[in-house]
Amino acid sequence: MSARSQSDRQADRQAAGGSLSRRAVLAGGAAVGVVVVGVAGAGPAAAGTTDTEAAMPGAAAKNADGARVRFDRWTTWADFRCGESDGVLPLPGPRLGVVLAEPAGTTSYTDPYLNTTAEYEYATWTSPIQRLDFGATQLTAHWNADTPVGTFLKVELLAAMEDGHRDTWVMGIWAHDDSEIDRTSVNGQSNAYGEIDTDTWNAETGHSMRSYQLRLTLLRRTGSRVTPRVWQIGATASMVPARTTVPASTPGPATGITLAVKPYAQNVHSGQYVQYGGGGEAWCSPTSTEMVVEFWGKGPTKEQLAWVDPSYADPSVDEAARYSYDYGYQGTGNWPFTCAYAASYGLDAMVVRLNSLTELEVLVAAGFPVVTSQSFTLAENGYYASDGHLWCVIGFTDTGDVIVNDPASNSDSDVYTVYPRRMFETVWLRTDYTKADGTPGSGSGGVAYLIKPHDKALPAVVDPRNPSWPSEHWG
Repeated sequence: MSARSQSDRQADRQAAGGSLSRRAVLAGGAAVGVVVVGVAGAGPAAAGTTDTEAAMPGAAAKNADGARVRFDRWTTWADFRCGESDGVLPLPGPRLGVVLAEPAGTTSYTDPYLNTTAEYEYATWTSPIQRLDFGATQLTAHWNADTPVGTFLKVELLAAMEDGHRDTWVMGIWAHDDSEIDRTSVNGQSNAYGEIDTDTWNAETGHSMRSYQLRLTLLRRTGSRVTPRVWQIGATASMVPARTTVPASTPGPATGITLAVKPYAQNVHSGQYVQYGGGGEAWCSPTSTEMVVEFWGKGPTKEQLAWVDPSYADPSVDEAARYSYDYGYQGTGNWPFTCAYAASYGLDAMVVRLNSLTELEVLVAAGFPVVTSQSFTLAENGYYASDGHLWCVIGFTDTGDVIVNDPASNSDSDVYTVYPRRMFETVWLRTDYTKADGTPGSGSGGVAYLIKPHDKALPAVVDPRNPSWPSEHWG
């Protein structure tokens, strides 16, 4: 994963910029305690079963460097029934998910940023055990939920390592509304087996995860009858070896396609709302995400935008920044938090890790704009350098170059950008590179946001051995 900084400085893409950082490396902290994982109905999730490679001449081969990726999610009544519920009720019907029915207990929670303490009822849902046929070295979770005022969620990873060691890791404490709970990642989680870097679990050298579960805790004010509702929870587990480059691909099914995605420029917001990161250079993730949200005809209402200064252009970007802001990370670059914001409009939003540029083309050809995370030098990009930046991929030229709405611009009219195909797939899919000053840098290795209407079918996965998005059309 790319390194992050809390400032996320981002130069205008028309000017030469310095080296930038998306994510601060979290300082070491107290070791995470060992837990015993035991859940009824355990079993591996079904991997993709439909192979489209034969129908796609020239499609990328399976990962040449042995990289492995698996995407799992729970979103249907049957999915949630397969997990272990303690006070949580799975609701029948499409996208109804799970709610807090009978509290399993009460607990107090002190918000470290609001400095408030309150009592909450809680209930839990724990996924079946997901046994991996490879040793995962990274995992990023995601969730789609509704959290009325006075409610929030905690999402945890229960990891079983190669030697049987087990740990519990907090992947996020989240609420959409920020009046009572400030959503946050949890800093300082590390031990000899792994660490949490804001939104991603990373194995320590020499260790790997062989199975996992996700535990969801729903919380509400004691005595309240409102409940959070979660209609999707999932994770991408992966093992991507260190790579500085990837094999060159040939243009695929999205050649000549451009999706009509409205452009938004992040630098228009420079200096706005310092409590949410200060706009401009720090807002590439919410700006790119808002483009996709509005592509699908969704977005905040006039009433929801009433808090934004009426003199500000593109106020929906301010909304996206506020409601994806991570108070622990002190920025808007938390991947699952940003996807949870997109899902608040009824969309399905997932953090995925794609295997190739061919897979990205398959999604664009099917009508899905995709937000990608990448790092690069000034010499590579031609406009600016970044240790971690988000682009919204909207198409491919007739020769296969990549068309992006690049939010690092001073005006919306300047967002449309074409990047050379080889440059794009290198800076997006690699995990390691050398910065201009000679120091090492890191890349996302293919991380992306996949945001879609629930009833719009995804294409079949390209590589069933490495399913990087849901293998079923919808749930």
